[in-house]
Amino acid sequence: MTNIDSARDSLREHNYYVGLVKLDWPSIQDRDEIEDFFHQDQYTNWIALTTPDVMRDHAFRRMLFENFYDYFTLPLDPNQSYLQATLGHAYGISRLRKLEDKQLSMLDEFHMVGASPAIMEIFKQIRKVATAEAPVLITGESGTGKELIARAIHQRSSRRKGPFIAVNCGSLPDTLVHSELFGYEKGAFTGAYKRKIGRLEAATEGTVFLDEIGDLPLDMQVHLLRFLQEQTLERLGSNDSIHVNARVIAATNIDLEQAVEVSNFREDLYYRLNVLTVKVPPLRERNGDIELLARFFFQKFRNEQGCHVRGFTQQALSALNAYEWPGNVRELINRIRRAMVMSDNRLVTPADLGLDDSVCNSGQQITLEDARNRAETQAIRQNLELSHNNVSKAARMLGVSRVTLYRLMEKYQLR
Repeated sequence: MTNIDSARDSLREHNYYVGLVKLDWPSIQDRDEIEDFFHQDQYTNWIALTTPDVMRDHAFRRMLFENFYDYFTLPLDPNQSYLQATLGHAYGISRLRKLEDKQLSMLDEFHMVGASPAIMEIFKQIRKVATAEAPVLITGESGTGKELIARAIHQRSSRRKGPFIAVNCGSLPDTLVHSELFGYEKGAFTGAYKRKIGRLEAATEGTVFLDEIGDLPLDMQVHLLRFLQEQTLERLGSNDSIHVNARVIAATNIDLEQAVEVSNFREDLYYRLNVLTVKVPPLRERNGDIELLARFFFQKFRNEQGCHVRGFTQQALSALNAYEWPGNVRELINRIRRAMVMSDNRLVTPADLGLDDSVCNSGQQITLEDARNRAETQAIRQNLELSHNNVSKAARMLGVSRVTLYRLMEKYQLR
């Protein structure tokens, strides 16, 4: 075991991006210690030299598959060009991974991943609006991380020691919106056996996050407007005004100005909410962040559950960067998680991700709007089929409210 001990000490003292090791598998007594050794440094890519007869050993093949970047059988090709190329590629991948992890650790301030100019501008806006007390309106497509931004604002505000209460306005049934937001007194309606405070009151001294504010019914918008103006509310079944000191952050994936024009959203409420704004860019506009996010979530899921997959093929990375991502970061997370579970390969391929690289590189000229519409239509049809046309279930699978899904179904004539 002297060789193992000295190698372990060397790994502790130096940063090796790649390691070349000749394994005499039959003579190894403590194979668990060998595997622990190869897990010692997550940044070292290991390449094995072995013999053809050892490859017939199932335990060896499993160990090789789970711990090594690549392997070569002896004797080596005389020119060794393929070995040199593999060593160079393994070195580059390992170095890139370490640089990315260092970059990600610096961005941990916001618990958000990204290094593009677009996301850096978001970080700058978060710092600014966090110091104020005025309402904040966060706009952006579904799946862009609006709740993460709301939480980041809360955590950097003077209210960070208070509660953060998140409410999805689109998921609340119309009959329950009032009681959920404003609470109710005992006996206010059948089944109201005791007093219950609402979400707004629960956010006292903290922040309430109203997601999908555009789906809030018009009659409830009046009550919310009064709350914003006077910082008071009345529980259902009571005429007593209760003062509530809570900051409101709202978010929407629709154009509220257009909603105001067609009388689906109150103009006075819009201007009351639209004091400080944060516009979240879609993933396709965050140049360079797609691959960074993909590697981040890959490593996160791998650490959580462990798996045989070691990374992405270059074709998979190209497909990730070429795809339009209509579902944004939420869709990216789902595709990577599914690929890691379902892949039979050592590296994730475009097929594992459900992204056909031939489609990504077909050369067919289409607009961004056409690509988004096509992808949204496909996603809605697929989830409606999986949910047996249960709209509520399909909406949850897509990560949107029922109201939003109905609106998209009408847009694409999928009823």
